[in-house]
Amino acid sequence: MTNLESRPMQLEQFLPYRLAVLADAVSRSLAAVYAERFALTRDEWRVLALLAESGPIKSTELGLRATLDKMQVSRAVTRMERDGLAERQTDDADRRNLVVRLTPAGRALHKKIVPMAQARERFLLDALEPAERAAFDAALDKIHARARQLAEQG
Repeated sequence: MTNLESRPMQLEQFLPYRLAVLADAVSRSLAAVYAERFALTRDEWRVLALLAESGPIKSTELGLRATLDKMQVSRAVTRMERDGLAERQTDDADRRNLVVRLTPAGRALHKKIVPMAQARERFLLDALEPAERAAFDAALDKIHARARQLAEQG
């Protein structure tokens, strides 16, 4: 029995809980940029950022990459279309699929948000020394790989 297994579980020390709390705190901090200043939801921000990064993309692929379900993608893209930030078109290669792309207004909004988001990221990461940052990135990658393994195992 390992030390971890021999002690009673304390929620505040439970890795999934700690990661969720951290992700929530970071997301709330970033939401101050995209929600309060630009009236975007978290899902819209993810879609905006991914479209800016990838260019036109199938809505199914968008959901996978943004870790959003079909309904979340649909709602986000619908609101973004309403606001003139994105547009959907039928995929020429497969008429059953929709391709989503940013409009010029969407690209301009992304350009405004990115420096503010990066400044917040820098502020958070400046708490770590370069070696700590490298170790943190490596640890996140390893834990993420293990989490995917567990998900595949069911």
